Amino acid sequence: MNITTSEFFKTRRLLLKGAGVAALIGLGVIPFDVPQALAAANDKYPEDAFKQKSEADAIKALYGKTAEPSGKVKMDAPEIAENGAVVPISATTTLSDVTSISFLVSENPISLVASYKIPAGTLPTVANRIKMAKTSNVTVIVEAGGKLYSAQKEIKVTVGGCGG
Repeated sequence: MNITTSEFFKTRRLLLKGAGVAALIGLGVIPFDVPQALAAANDKYPEDAFKQKSEADAIKALYGKTAEPSGKVKMDAPEIAENGAVVPISATTTLSDVTSISFLVSENPISLVASYKIPAGTLPTVANRIKMAKTSNVTVIVEAGGKLYSAQKEIKVTVGGCGG
């Protein structure tokens, strides 16, 4: 049998991973319903929504309906972002039955910057660092109970951290 060193290590790695997963299942660390949890990873990617230039078009492509402002949706983001390439942002809600949370930036070339599916029983909180082309409104959309709720905030992007 003529196996190259590279093929040997790939096969060995695969075998060790399989043995490790089997051991974790046996110890009860990984539950047997892992395939259900991993099924969300196979959901269809919302390609059309990530191609839209306007917020309204992105929301329509992603959800097919409009959102209403809600005080139960909270967004934490800076008033001024000194670096538009990494703007920290987070969203949380007290709404029940949350199925997704999405972030949109109105002045970006592509409005939808992130969209997350929220599995049942998960705390509806998401944090990310987004990229902003310039000062604009950032909108968070929360889908809960079949309805859309939103919160919005203007974030000023400065060049060189001048804040003006």
